Amino acid sequence: MKELERERDGGVGGGKAGSRNDKDQSWVPKTIKKRVCTTFVEDPNNGRQCQCGSVQEAHESVATEDCFGAAIVTQWDSRQHTSECPTDAFGELEFAGAGRRHSAFLRLSFDTPPELVYKLMVTQWGLPSPNLVLSLVGCEGQEKMKTWVRDVLKNGLVKAAQSTGAWILMGGLREGVSRCVSEAVKNHLAAAPALSQKKVTVVGLAPWGLVHNRQQLVNPQGSFPARYHFQNTSQDLCCLDNSCQAFLLVDDGSVGQKGGERAFCASLEDYISHQRTGIWGSGSIEIPVLCMLISGDAKMLWRLDASLKRDTPWLVLTGSGLAADFIGELLEDLSTNCPAAELENSQGLSAEHRDRARVVVRKHFPAVAEVEKLVDRALSIYHNKDLITVFNGEQDGSDDFDTVLLKALVKASKRVSSEASEYTEELKLAVAWNRVDIAKSELFNGDIQWKYEDLEESMTDALINDKPQFVRLFCENGLNILDYLTYRRLETLYSSLSDSSLAYVLLQKRLMERHHVAGSGPSVEDELTVPLTSSHSALTKTASAMKLSLYEVSHLLSDLLDDVCQPFYYEPLGLRHSKSTRRTHKYINKMLSGECKYRSRACPSPWENLFIWAVLQNRNEMATYFWEMAGESVLSALGGCKLLRELSKHATETENKLAMKEQAKKFEKLAHDVFGECHQSSETHAFTLLIRKSQVWGEATCLQMATAADARLFFSHSGVQTLLSQIWWGEMERNTKVWKLVLTFFLPPLIYTKLISFRDREEEVKLVEENQGKDTEGLDGNECTRNDSMAIALKDVLQSDEEAEEVPTKKTTGSLQSPPKRPFALLQWRKFWYAPVTSFLGNVLMYFLFLCLFAYILLVNFKPPPPNGPSTLEFVLYFWVFTLACEEVRQTFVGSTFSQMISNYIKDVWNKCDLTAISLFIVGVICRMFPATFEFGRAVMAIDFLVFTLRLIHIFAVHKQLGPKIIIVGKMMKDVFFFLFFLAVWLVAYGVANQALLYSYDPRPLWIFRRVFYRPYMHIFGQIPIHEMDADKLEEIHCTNNFTEIDAGMEPCVNTSVNWLVVILLAIYLLSTNIVLVNLLIAMFSHTFSKVQENSDIYWKFQRYNLIVEYHSRPCLAPPFIIISHLHLFIKRYIRRIPSAKGKHFVLDLNEKMASQLNTWEAIQKEILLSAQNKRQRETDSSQLKRTSTKVDTVLKQMTEIRDHTRRLQQLEAEMEYCCSALTWMTEALSQSNLIKTNRPPPQLRDLSAS
Repeated sequence: MKELERERDGGVGGGKAGSRNDKDQSWVPKTIKKRVCTTFVEDPNNGRQCQCGSVQEAHESVATEDCFGAAIVTQWDSRQHTSECPTDAFGELEFAGAGRRHSAFLRLSFDTPPELVYKLMVTQWGLPSPNLVLSLVGCEGQEKMKTWVRDVLKNGLVKAAQSTGAWILMGGLREGVSRCVSEAVKNHLAAAPALSQKKVTVVGLAPWGLVHNRQQLVNPQGSFPARYHFQNTSQDLCCLDNSCQAFLLVDDGSVGQKGGERAFCASLEDYISHQRTGIWGSGSIEIPVLCMLISGDAKMLWRLDASLKRDTPWLVLTGSGLAADFIGELLEDLSTNCPAAELENSQGLSAEHRDRARVVVRKHFPAVAEVEKLVDRALSIYHNKDLITVFNGEQDGSDDFDTVLLKALVKASKRVSSEASEYTEELKLAVAWNRVDIAKSELFNGDIQWKYEDLEESMTDALINDKPQFVRLFCENGLNILDYLTYRRLETLYSSLSDSSLAYVLLQKRLMERHHVAGSGPSVEDELTVPLTSSHSALTKTASAMKLSLYEVSHLLSDLLDDVCQPFYYEPLGLRHSKSTRRTHKYINKMLSGECKYRSRACPSPWENLFIWAVLQNRNEMATYFWEMAGESVLSALGGCKLLRELSKHATETENKLAMKEQAKKFEKLAHDVFGECHQSSETHAFTLLIRKSQVWGEATCLQMATAADARLFFSHSGVQTLLSQIWWGEMERNTKVWKLVLTFFLPPLIYTKLISFRDREEEVKLVEENQGKDTEGLDGNECTRNDSMAIALKDVLQSDEEAEEVPTKKTTGSLQSPPKRPFALLQWRKFWYAPVTSFLGNVLMYFLFLCLFAYILLVNFKPPPPNGPSTLEFVLYFWVFTLACEEVRQTFVGSTFSQMISNYIKDVWNKCDLTAISLFIVGVICRMFPATFEFGRAVMAIDFLVFTLRLIHIFAVHKQLGPKIIIVGKMMKDVFFFLFFLAVWLVAYGVANQALLYSYDPRPLWIFRRVFYRPYMHIFGQIPIHEMDADKLEEIHCTNNFTEIDAGMEPCVNTSVNWLVVILLAIYLLSTNIVLVNLLIAMFSHTFSKVQENSDIYWKFQRYNLIVEYHSRPCLAPPFIIISHLHLFIKRYIRRIPSAKGKHFVLDLNEKMASQLNTWEAIQKEILLSAQNKRQRETDSSQLKRTSTKVDTVLKQMTEIRDHTRRLQQLEAEMEYCCSALTWMTEALSQSNLIKTNRPPPQLRDLSAS
């Protein structure tokens, strides 16, 4: 037991329960025992055989008398005459020729503790925790079952087990009811999808001594697997049934005898019935256990009575056979003829009751000798009649068998718990089984008025155990999510995560980090054995700091979302962003050790918090429902996309990684579709939606979240691109020609002409007022004011940094404020120079000028070291690069901390390119100043020019035609690296062989490198030195074969002895490289081009956003004149202390009223989209087929009812015919006798059909 407990605790840190290898089960024989008969008790019918079933030679001693020597032992008892030994049969079972998964098996003593076996099955064997246990009892051996019983088992039992996630406990041998259930399970596995197959768990409990070919299972070290050959014949052979996932082979020391497993089965049922359902036992009810009695003999009455005394409910299939028919008739007879008040206890029964019970016993068991014992047992069973449900399949049918099971368990729960409400218990069972259809039809049909208190516990159960349909049902029927979700309950939900989930492992790491950094709490080793589940841990109040809190959740979300959002849950925790990590950990530990007042507060945004909770567990359906109910749909979907893509980077299993990526794509598609609906409804409101700051998501915007989530599909939407184009062109018209911009750039006075067209803000505001008044009609009664404010807000956010800083920063209040009036000349000047496109154009032109200057200096004007140089133009180049470096320094100041600034800067590939170019330039300048390193410095600067020139690729990425092609080239570079790998293999193989064949000895490293790598590489391009390779064309040179002279520096001679082999290798090498590998590279390029071409436009639009953000934040002046803007910013920030009006790009802070109105409008568009999607879904072929299938099932069910009615009518007709015949006979007899005198003849039967 300790071994198993240690294994379970050890699995907490690993993410999976039961982390021990299945084949490492050496602890099993030390814990699990078997039974061996050690005392020979003579069988009266066979003197050479013991009553256990074994021969005398297999026993150590013979029982002759008891311990006092007073009497001869005549009755064999397993407890007295057997001894325990380590089990020798355990592991995995493979059915030879069956072609199915392996089954776990274990030989165990009948008195083995059931808790040990149950934990073994769940943790070691990997069986899912049951929501229901159905134990099948009776119908053993070759007893034939009736047709309706087979239908109940095949159509009702397996369906109910699959829908409820139940365990089926049965005999485990291919006989009786087990054979029928086996066929039903096989049919289900063949027809059901893979996901539902896992829900049907069949466990076989069989007597070890009755199993045929059991010696094939014996292996003291365990079998992995044991090959079991079973007989698929009609002979009376007790073979194991291959439909079971696990076998418990109960050993009482007997051989070839039945009934040895009944005591253990009853104790296992009793133990399971006291465990709770759900993850970590988090369910609202204990696991319900229901025994089904099918036929059976008189011995089953003792089994039934013992279970009833343990409050285990029973379902009796009356009409199936002896014992079941007896129970059905007994309950009906005594309930009908005996008052209930007289049967309160079995000690006060009258003689009449015993007589009636005796009559029923003798009717069903006429051959039983001990009638009075059976009568006592029957009356004891009747005393617990509330735990028994009688089911007659001939009358009730098998279609709604799961409902029958539910009602049977509810009936039993009412008897066991007098305080339990019938409807509440029925609801808990429906939740445990995940049967929302039963809940809708039986409980939420309008007849019951549910209260919040009735649904609260079941709601928690549904959330923890991933039952979204029940969550939806509860929220639609009286559960207020605002009252339900407090911070305490949110912590409980996070604490109840499965230890196999990725979020559990990540939260545990942060909990351990808090304890370790703060210097309090357990060590890492101790922490691994402490579960995070606060609701299931025996933690005292003084150790409450060890529990999982919202701080760990906030820490995890901050790591996943980077710096896109402000930290979550800092306000209820009372934290500030400026605190250090160590101080924060100590503060949290101190707060959690005391009374945490924040836990009683309600979450202000419950749907969003539940959405994040579901996304962290990758619960698709649950997360989708919470997204539907949450506000800020576009931002929430992008947030879910970001979380899932970050979680996929931490996932180790490929299946989980792919599932997270697919779900991330789904949320990105939802954000794209909802925004498309919003953009179609109102363009201005859609633009506001993209840049509005969200208080729920830590002051993030949709554009920021989409950038962090790499949501390329979202950026490809035309509405997003329209906003970006509007920002890119600023106040200028978007159709302005490029040549006009270039001409105006060099001739600024053209700004005041009509060469450049500008948009009029006042006209735009009026146009917005006219359009938005129609778009938002019906949202509230003050559309005009709100629309005006929306237009002004959007216009203000498109200002440049300098322009925005001139106006005090404050929230948009909804009142119209006219911008400050400026002179026309200044206004036109600002409109042109502050536009991002102008800044981009200036940087491009000046960058070309910079490259020209750099090239001119390298080629023409590169002077010697001082004092003869550098030249004046070179000093200009130095200053130019200095201004570029200053701009790179300015770009790093984005973030709250220094490490965050560096991290954000390094993330951009082109920033790395700029950093490399500037670093090389500095190295080159330093080296060229000294004569010793002058040439090296010149070489470094030449390489640096190459890096600066490659920087043009980023500039051209904004072009609509060049941008996608640049992306394709980037993708093709990956193919080149794969090609180079294959090429390197051939190149090294050929180069080394060629060098060894041509030159027998040449120790010069540089020449070896040239001949092994350089020359074979140049062979590909046709540069083949035939005069050095072909013996017929060798040139006469001064060479030697003397090793000493070669070491002295002379040229070695070419070896011509194997010249023919050199030519063959050259031909093979050129064939492989020039034809095979080069064509392979072309094919790879073609595949990449065709694959990327479809999505290259999407990638380009996403990169375009980053470029627009970069030049929107840049000063309007280009290097080297940008130094003026840098000085201006330095004076404002550090001398005049004027804060930046736009620390982040494209951010709009709305007041509470406007934000609420925008959320309402967004929610309406989301509902329109979801309605349209649902309509399309209903019109699909699969949905129509599903509805047709449901209708056909209903018709078949009605036809079955009609057949039942027809059968009953036929029975009534037969009875009526008998009555009519009897009456006719009586009439004829009376008419022929003289007993009755009559004055008229007997009536005649009229023929109604003739009329």
